Amino acid sequence: MESSTSGRARALLCLGALAAALSGGCSKEAAVAPAPQDVRVTGVETRDVPISAEWVGSLDGLVNAQIHAQVQGYIVRLGYKEGAPVHRGDLLFEIDPRPFKAALEQAQGLLAQAEAQLGKAQLDVKRFTPLVQEKAVSREELDDAVQARLAAQAQVSSAHGALEEAQLALGFTRVVSPVDGIAGLAKAQIGDLVGPSTGILTTVSAVDPIKAYFPISEQSYLDFRASHAGSSALGDATSFELILADGSVYPRKGTFYAIDNQVDGNTGTLRAVALFPNPDALLRPGQFARVRAVVSTYKGALLVPRRVLAELQGGYQLATVDETNHAHIVNVKIGPQVGGDVVIEAGIHQGDRIVADGPQKIREGAAVNPIPLDTPQASK
Repeated sequence: MESSTSGRARALLCLGALAAALSGGCSKEAAVAPAPQDVRVTGVETRDVPISAEWVGSLDGLVNAQIHAQVQGYIVRLGYKEGAPVHRGDLLFEIDPRPFKAALEQAQGLLAQAEAQLGKAQLDVKRFTPLVQEKAVSREELDDAVQARLAAQAQVSSAHGALEEAQLALGFTRVVSPVDGIAGLAKAQIGDLVGPSTGILTTVSAVDPIKAYFPISEQSYLDFRASHAGSSALGDATSFELILADGSVYPRKGTFYAIDNQVDGNTGTLRAVALFPNPDALLRPGQFARVRAVVSTYKGALLVPRRVLAELQGGYQLATVDETNHAHIVNVKIGPQVGGDVVIEAGIHQGDRIVADGPQKIREGAAVNPIPLDTPQASK
């Protein structure tokens, strides 16, 4: 009986071992053949890409006229609205003209007196000349008359100069704008005593067009000249854009105006200037803005969406899918960003298929099922 029991036990053990073996073999077979991973793929775009550079700039008037008093006196009139447009010749300040009118009248009187003396001297010379030949008048008297005429002529010239000076001084009592532009706040008011030594009364800035100053590096300058051989620096840039402090782009394009003749030894930059139309006077001197311009073009550049890249230790990677539908992790060298795309300078080729969701979940050499990004299935 014991022999029969032990035989059944051995049989049960054999059956259990066989079942375990069969079960292990099936699970191992299932792990060997996993389904390929679905991945969304996109192509490499090829096109010419304009490359822009951007600089921090400051605005200034095309002309900034500092208004000074040329004569001393009390201001009796403020002839403009502060901060408003003015035209050349418009009155800005008026200095009390009464002392200068009096000086002008005095100069006119002195001139008249000098001219009368000159007239008498000329008459004496004319009258004495024939009398000397008749010996009715001595030669000495004629010489004295000639000298008197010369002195009278000098007095007339001096009186003319004094008269012109008095007229000029009277004209300077009207302080006018020398240019069309925007007048600044007045630094002197009615009743103030002003003169040549009292400083600036106000400024008038010509702001249409307006200058935008910006520094470019020596390297950028050399790169631009190398790519635009035979042109003036920045002169062939098609246009300039101005990005204002609120992030908006100024609607009018600017043009290159000038570049400084030397490099700043402290900063290694050259000062460049662009001109922007400013008919509405929106732009004012002293404003800060960013200046942007296209400085070169990548011919036949390879572009991929920014999201396909992963940054790793200062470098960049993306995933590609080969002809046998296996994934590969590729190190790439990137160039400038253009909108939502990035220029790839090395690492991929035209026609490559790129994993659209990046390489983060891709294993090197793994079999994948590529789904074009523009198919309905890829968007799920």
